[in-house]
Amino acid sequence: MNLLPVDEALNRILARVPDVVCERVALSDAAGRVLAEPVVASHNQPPFNASAMDGYAMRAADVAEGTWLEVIGMSQAGAGFAGAVGEGQAVRIFTGAPLPEGADTVIMQEEAERNGDLVRFTTPARLGHSVRPRGYDFAVGDMILERGTRLGAFQLAVAAAANTGTVKVAKRPKVALLATGDELVMPGTPLGPDQIVASNSVGLAASLAPFAETVTDFGIARDSRENLDAVLREIFASEPDVVVTTGGASVGEHDLVQAALVDHGVTLDFWRINMRPGKPLMFGTRGKTLVFGLPGNPVSALVTAEILLKPALRHWLGLEPVEPLRLPLLGPTPPNTARRHFMRARIVMLDGMTGLLPISETDSGHTSSLAAADALIVQPGHDPGQTTGTVVSALPIGLG
Repeated sequence: MNLLPVDEALNRILARVPDVVCERVALSDAAGRVLAEPVVASHNQPPFNASAMDGYAMRAADVAEGTWLEVIGMSQAGAGFAGAVGEGQAVRIFTGAPLPEGADTVIMQEEAERNGDLVRFTTPARLGHSVRPRGYDFAVGDMILERGTRLGAFQLAVAAAANTGTVKVAKRPKVALLATGDELVMPGTPLGPDQIVASNSVGLAASLAPFAETVTDFGIARDSRENLDAVLREIFASEPDVVVTTGGASVGEHDLVQAALVDHGVTLDFWRINMRPGKPLMFGTRGKTLVFGLPGNPVSALVTAEILLKPALRHWLGLEPVEPLRLPLLGPTPPNTARRHFMRARIVMLDGMTGLLPISETDSGHTSSLAAADALIVQPGHDPGQTTGTVVSALPIGLG
């Protein structure tokens, strides 16, 4: 059987991802969510001409060396000066306070000399200086945040400044995880003979959680159809949007997952990809549920999740794909086989140049090298190897 090209595999997965479904949530609950419709300003910010400094507001034309102006009042944030500034007059003003009518400039207090109700200035006035004009940040009708924007701290702050109480966001999928294998034990469990610690679900849960409403870990299914069938019945009864299994994705004597998924109503689309690590990856559907069978080796599982699963979840939420980096190599890469190689690398600065330092380890069970990586160099099939300084493509990894 021919191996499916990575790009074709991703396109086939994305074609099965449903359109974005919207839900409205309070802004206070929207951290990390993705906008399903833009945030548009309904008022001007600031809503009035405002001072950017503590100082004095006046008409710039009235300021001259040695000239005293009469201080006729005070303007504070939340309590502006009610009158107007006329010729030869000034108002004490504080940061964020409304600029009084008639005033056009603010001079900061460090450049003012006060004598009772009089003030003069040690610097010339600059018309409009230290004034934030009405609508300077945003104005009525401005699109503040576009559809598909992920709401981090800064985005939430500007939405709040626009007096946005609720936002429409993309509904997130419910994800179910299942590890398989007789050899696996949960983290923190004493190891018996021939046992290894199950790390895939822990890593995948952390990787997928930013894109999911829930990530439910259904534990470890043993290498028996009876046990595997029981857990799969439980999983599908919970009606997840996405099911992710690890292990048993090949065709060995103990690789039961593919047959079990088919018997539980999953229609397989493909199961072998022209990539390394991660060739034995399954994808299929069960009704509207997307089903991914990832390899059991931890590096293979986590790398295939970065390359194929997380892009599907980003698409589910209306997020744009992650753009590849173009950076120079800080060390050579070896010749590649026929499969596209996603080579572990660190992004570092060396001799004043930011670039990709390849990690030579390629074993699909070597988790410490993946933990040290910031990116995956995308090495085409049959690549002859590249020398230090060559600019190559790489995918940043571990992004939430």
